[in-house]
Amino acid sequence: MGEYREFVFVCTGSDCKSAGCKKLIGDLKEATKSTYKGRFKIIKTKCMDFCKTGPMVIYKEEVVKKASLASLRELFDK
Repeated sequence: MGEYREFVFVCTGSDCKSAGCKKLIGDLKEATKSTYKGRFKIIKTKCMDFCKTGPMVIYKEEVVKKASLASLRELFDK
C-alpha cells in the first residue's frame, strides 16, 4: 500500500447516499488518480449526523456540507 499525505472522509449514510455521495466518491477517486496524483486517501464513513446537508466531507479541520468536486477542489488547492 502506498503512502498518503492527506485523508478525505466522506459520509456514506443513507441521506448522503440520496444526496449523491457515491458519485462524489467516484469523482474524488478519479481526481486523485489524475489531477492530484495520489495526494489523498478517501475514507468512507458511517453517518456523520448532518443528514440534511449531505453529502458531507471532512478534510483536515474543515466540515464541508453539500460537498461537490468543485467545492472540494477549491479547498484542496488552497
